[in-house]
Amino acid sequence: MQLRHRTNSKQSKYRRFLSARSVMAIAALSLAASAMAASPIPTMPPLVKPANNEHHVGKVVFVELITPDIVAAERFYGQLFGWKFLDEQHDKHVYAHAFMNNRPIAALVQKPLPVNEDKQSAWLGFLSVTDVDATEKDAIAHGAKVLHEAHTLPDRGREAVLTDPQGAVFAVLASASGDPEDVIAEPGEWIWSSLVTSDPENGAAFYQSLFNYEVFEQPAGEHSQHLLLASGDFARASINSLPSQSATHPHWLNFVRVKDATAAAEKAVSLGGRVLVEPRTDRHGGKIAVVSDPGGAAFGLMEWTEADSKEVTK
Repeated sequence: MQLRHRTNSKQSKYRRFLSARSVMAIAALSLAASAMAASPIPTMPPLVKPANNEHHVGKVVFVELITPDIVAAERFYGQLFGWKFLDEQHDKHVYAHAFMNNRPIAALVQKPLPVNEDKQSAWLGFLSVTDVDATEKDAIAHGAKVLHEAHTLPDRGREAVLTDPQGAVFAVLASASGDPEDVIAEPGEWIWSSLVTSDPENGAAFYQSLFNYEVFEQPAGEHSQHLLLASGDFARASINSLPSQSATHPHWLNFVRVKDATAAAEKAVSLGGRVLVEPRTDRHGGKIAVVSDPGGAAFGLMEWTEADSKEVTK
């Protein structure tokens, strides 16, 4: 694959992200995908209500947590961000829908993890597409592997779960109710996603082939790369180099907007979580941090001022 990128663009108003130092639970996501395939189909609320006709291909529109303890996860995220939950049980499997400002913000799936194995909870991001089956086929042709084949969930839409050629797990979703509009997330909502990978150039080329991203090369360290992915004149995600000699697998990392990253990180620790990357100031003056919940699922915390925008200036 050949990456098509821009190197002389003006700076976009976006955020740079650091990689988590924890090992992401690729195996846990694979096991959860298999379990969900064999279990009754849960009832998922529409992504957007009332429905719209917006489709923002390449935008992360939903996230899902795979966890062995859904009660503990609800307690942690409810106290940290103020999320509200609606539980459902199908056969022996427990699900929970998380809401923020009366909008669905995440799904929680309870899945026991094997004992004495290096596996942990993990967040899974869903990128918007208009045709899941065609995207799945295209991804396979470009080196991806399928964890959960394309399937339809009533009211939610059609989705599939895959790994990219470097091994990072991601999902695609064709929402039956349309995609959330392009507005800046409120505190407590997901605001950004970053791919941390061993091969940013080929990783960008892979995702560009699926989502037709514009790729902007940004200043980075001597032995690292920082690429910005955009579509529809909006920044969608970034790709960062996996630190050399890191035991971390390539992975996607999702960020929640907070008013104070330092205070949020401290609160996460008080609730049983861990700080993986200490709060630090990014290039635009706000702070970011990476933490994990009590089950080990990593996610980011990000400050975002009202003056910042995701619009890309070409």
